[in-house]
Amino acid sequence: MYNHEIMIQDLSVAYQGKTVLKEIDVLIQSQKITGIIGPNGAGKSTFMKALLELVPKLSGEILFSNLPIKNIRKKIAYVEQRSELDLSFPIDVFGVVLLGTYPSLKFGRRPGRKEKERAKQALLKVGLADYEKRQISELSGGQLQRVFIARALAQGAEWLFLDEPFVGIDAVSERKIFSILSELKKEGKTIVIVHHDLHKVEAYFDEVILLNRQLIAAGPVSQVFTSENLQLAYGEVIGQLVKGEMKT
Repeated sequence: MYNHEIMIQDLSVAYQGKTVLKEIDVLIQSQKITGIIGPNGAGKSTFMKALLELVPKLSGEILFSNLPIKNIRKKIAYVEQRSELDLSFPIDVFGVVLLGTYPSLKFGRRPGRKEKERAKQALLKVGLADYEKRQISELSGGQLQRVFIARALAQGAEWLFLDEPFVGIDAVSERKIFSILSELKKEGKTIVIVHHDLHKVEAYFDEVILLNRQLIAAGPVSQVFTSENLQLAYGEVIGQLVKGEMKT
């Protein structure tokens, strides 16, 4: 089995002269579903973007399978928050998924039969084979997330990064997406998710990274998702409520 762990050492990030992440050391385990959690403003999305070199860092080293990201970028897929997407862009579902095949093409080459078949198989895997002619603007939030997961599959990504994929979607769609991600984990993918709903953490994730501008704790959910750690990140009342320990 491949080792897809991500090593982060001494990661610090600043925005407009203010440090938003400070000296983070953490190891993201291979072939797990890891959740990045913390209060609003904790730097969760910034942390993910820093791993992908989408925002500059003050310091730190980030290695994917002991390699810098530039060596394996083609194997990394990123699904940004829905609020950051331009859904008015005139492109259909198949066109979005086919974009995932471009990183593997030689310069100037357009997708051919092989790439189009990969896109079709990816849509089939996420249950959207009948939607390939739909405009993305016509899709529900859950369908849209599945389209971008299909794009990652067409790309052949080994690492999937999703920023708040369950925001603004219904419970049925959320279960479908999580089922797809669980299957991808079984196939050896390493999946990292920014997530805000603490009540789903124990059901969804193998590992969690708990942040509040710095690392509070990281590791298996059973070890990290404790009242003590939640109180450090969110405050005493929230920590007790989430773990069901609020006394009346």
